[in-house]
Amino acid sequence: MKVWAVSNQKGGVGKTTTVATLAGILASRGKRVLMLDLDPHGSLTSYFGGDPDLSSASIYNLFQHGPECADTLVQETGIEGLHLIHAATAMATLDRQVGASGGKGLVISQGLAQLYEQYDYALLDCPPILGVLMVNALAACEHLFIPVQTEFLALKGLERMLKTLTMVVKAKQMTLAYTILPTMFDRRTRASIKSLRSLRENYADTISPHVIPVDTQFRDASQAGKPLSMINPSARGAVAYTHILEEMIPIDDSLRQRAFAS
Repeated sequence: MKVWAVSNQKGGVGKTTTVATLAGILASRGKRVLMLDLDPHGSLTSYFGGDPDLSSASIYNLFQHGPECADTLVQETGIEGLHLIHAATAMATLDRQVGASGGKGLVISQGLAQLYEQYDYALLDCPPILGVLMVNALAACEHLFIPVQTEFLALKGLERMLKTLTMVVKAKQMTLAYTILPTMFDRRTRASIKSLRSLRENYADTISPHVIPVDTQFRDASQAGKPLSMINPSARGAVAYTHILEEMIPIDDSLRQRAFAS
């Protein structure tokens, strides 16, 4: 099982869209894919028809009852080869609970170990704040995608995310490969073009050569509860994510990854 996480400390940059679309492309190619919604807001859970306010089987249970229950938490999405472990709003209390008990930094890793043979890929949709859930995601994954909206404030959010990443990998004495994904690019606006140019100049070694364009069909896909790649694989956004995946898989398979050194 290959484990990828999608994270940024700024909301609204396309994290859930990235997870759902990449997962959909992988599933359409015959891969067994598990998505984990680690954000208490539960956008990925809602995307596939769940309700984080009502989830009785969720990531929260993994922290409460241990990794042995992981198999009982997996939910169907109605799409062949694509499964999901829901979020629950109660996950917002985990930092306070874990602060008292400690030793919860590897819960997601241990849970995925229980499911290792059942899936080819696990994709983690992370919360936008540093806490036990993000730390778990970074510890569990072997590659991190950082979606960054091509506008000025999002660039500032990227700086905070990279500082957090540096801090976590040093504290955990680990290495972690990552790719910056420019999202919501609108070639008609000067601000978007300028932001993309800045990203490419400042992060040349880690930015994806492919850009995710503004595409209203992403919204249509989320309303339908299906990845865009399965509704319209020729849509601009679906094609862009396909290029990213095709760039990523040979890098992942041959271990030619750029890494954050501890």
